[in-house]
Amino acid sequence: MWVRVATFEGGDTAKLDTLMQERMSSGEMTMPEGLSSVLILDDKSAKKRKFLAFLDSREALEAAESGFDKQGDTIPEEVRGTRTSVHYYEVVIYDGNVDAARAARISVLEGSPESIDAGVESSRGDTLPKVRAIDGNVGAIGLADRDNGRMSMITLWDSADSMRASAQEADRLRQRTADMGDQKIANVALYDVTMAQTVAGART
Repeated sequence: MWVRVATFEGGDTAKLDTLMQERMSSGEMTMPEGLSSVLILDDKSAKKRKFLAFLDSREALEAAESGFDKQGDTIPEEVRGTRTSVHYYEVVIYDGNVDAARAARISVLEGSPESIDAGVESSRGDTLPKVRAIDGNVGAIGLADRDNGRMSMITLWDSADSMRASAQEADRLRQRTADMGDQKIANVALYDVTMAQTVAGART
């Protein structure tokens, strides 16, 4: 599985959320071949938004790129904001109930490209079970960029309150994961989840 992460700044979050919900419910927003789930993460204080589209393969992701661009062009820039970056990542962990997510914490770990596999192994075997056992956690997603040795760990929560309550344990587990993978913690950010939808959930 791979994911396309598009970051936007500015725009009108309320209008965008309403527009996207309307288009999805009406069927106007068509899903690209191979799409498995979508996450929209919103940092209201920084006026930044991340659109994560999960697809079956890198090939499916690349084939869908022009469709994403066309969909974006149908939304006025004052509503969708200005796109500042697009990145592709390999999805190395995907666990839990994405549809139940209401808040997300992204922890970025950096190291050598050779440290990726060790970091993934320690996350799957040690960190993931502990994260999933925390009250209010509904899932976890791990993204890897093997070219630059960067991993992004996304933990999903049933509410912002649950996410905040987990902060101390999250700090401990993040440092433990970084130490085991010979990585350093580059950034930690908190987001509201304005859309969390699996294709199966949408069809249901």
